[in-house]
Amino acid sequence: MSKSNITSAELNFLVFRYLQESGFTHTAFSMGYEAGLNNSEIDGNLVPTGALITIVQKGLQYIEMEANLSDGEPEEEDFSLLQPLELISKGVDELQEIIKKRKRDKMEGEREKEKGKGKEGVGEQERHTGGEKERDKHERERDHVRERDKERDREREERDKEKEKQHLDFADKARQSEDRSGSGKSQKKRRFFLGTDSAGVEPMDATLPPSEISNSEVTILEGHSSEVFACAWSPAGSLLASGSGDSTARIWTIPEGPCGVQMQAMSLHSHVLKHFKGRVNEKSKDVTTLDWNVEGTLLATGSYDGQARIWGRDGELKNTLIKHKGPIFSLKWNKKGDLLLSGSVDKTAIVWDTKTWECRQQFEFHSAPALDVDWRNNNTFATCSTDHMIYVCKVGETRPIKAFYGHQGEVNAIKWDPTGNLLASCSDDGTAKIWSLKQDKFVYDFKDHIKEIYTIRWSPTGMGTSNPNQQLILASASFDSTIKLWDIDQGRLLHSLAGHKQPVYSVAFSPNGEYLASGSLDQCLHIWSVKEGKILRTYRGGGGIFEVCWNKEGDKLAACFSNNTVCVMDFRK
Repeated sequence: MSKSNITSAELNFLVFRYLQESGFTHTAFSMGYEAGLNNSEIDGNLVPTGALITIVQKGLQYIEMEANLSDGEPEEEDFSLLQPLELISKGVDELQEIIKKRKRDKMEGEREKEKGKGKEGVGEQERHTGGEKERDKHERERDHVRERDKERDREREERDKEKEKQHLDFADKARQSEDRSGSGKSQKKRRFFLGTDSAGVEPMDATLPPSEISNSEVTILEGHSSEVFACAWSPAGSLLASGSGDSTARIWTIPEGPCGVQMQAMSLHSHVLKHFKGRVNEKSKDVTTLDWNVEGTLLATGSYDGQARIWGRDGELKNTLIKHKGPIFSLKWNKKGDLLLSGSVDKTAIVWDTKTWECRQQFEFHSAPALDVDWRNNNTFATCSTDHMIYVCKVGETRPIKAFYGHQGEVNAIKWDPTGNLLASCSDDGTAKIWSLKQDKFVYDFKDHIKEIYTIRWSPTGMGTSNPNQQLILASASFDSTIKLWDIDQGRLLHSLAGHKQPVYSVAFSPNGEYLASGSLDQCLHIWSVKEGKILRTYRGGGGIFEVCWNKEGDKLAACFSNNTVCVMDFRK
């Protein structure tokens, strides 16, 4: 941004940031997407919080100064006597006094210079006899300048402190506003379009309570250069995939043995899956979602550029699937592995044939962006959207076989239970609902959350699972900072888990269904006892947590953070 001019692209970005910081996340995303800001050269990290407000305030102060200077039309040089931050932090009266004082100082300095020039013609003897007096005068001038510089330094420090306070206050208000109005959909888009600023102070391990997991017990995977939005263990072997805003995914090989200092000392290997050909960190190439096939031989990644990519275990790019016209936010393999399902901001879902890697069928039923997709069985699936609708579709059918309407807000996530008989959904309207293909209206309507629900997960228990003797439970995670566990048989609330202080983005049941891991923007990962509804272990990371996941054995847990890292830890009860 130049000193005196601002381009339309820069102005668009400032307005976009203002909308985002003020909590208008829906409007912010729409504007950013339509203005093509994801392809902009502007580095958002260099734009301070409240930048648009600052510029508007500065302009108003300047105009008011022009209108109120008492000496008639102000000279342009008058404003050179002011520091930029003074135009923001001082009132008009204060600015006038500052200008008058500094003009007087300037005039006195000029008069002193004139006196010095007037003595240039004096003879050598007079200069000698007046030397002492001249030195005294210069000494006084230097003292005056030093005092004036000290005064300006003090004023600058006060301005900087006030500015920092204004920025902190503005950021707090923006976060509070975002908590009030940031929808799950918009948060998902905000994560991939903007990233976050959730990184905090590194946690300290001193005097940890018994339940606290120390840094020495955790293996920290470093390599990404931006927020890590997604992570997933391979169903086979010890591979962990991660997807980031740096336009790459990585496949990490996690060695056997305990996590922590010893594993950290090893040279942990990872394959880097590049989603770009040109420069790094292209926002249009952000990796938004990823999923392994059942055999763990192929990894599918979805990107903000609307392309799905298929990779081998060794990081080799097998295929690029191009048909969507907007970012892909959900990508799922069916259990058979012969079909891949993708949902996009372009309002459509596509079923891909994994033998030919061609589009088998594109489903265009939604009137707004599709946010999540989930297979019911090998040829039937559900989609949800910001249009408040849920559709159940079947490959080969040209119309939905079922349409569920009941949410009063954008539907952020959908999940079929292990048997495929019940479909759970969660929404910006603060409710989680259970649906059945046997009826049009929801079976249950859970309303105990007081803010938007971002995600849901079924427990791997009950009929159709390896834990058939345990009750089926649904977990819902919300922006109200709580997680709620629901008894599906009785349609009632089992536990309300209140351990986080900020929105909860991710929850995951352990393979045996006895434990639940949760990750939040408060930088904490909690491991809960499902039966007791209590926290068993806690790890405090260095950034907001976007996703948590268990390995297939249930003895290791991974989490991805906004500070560009992935952490792996052991869990043995």
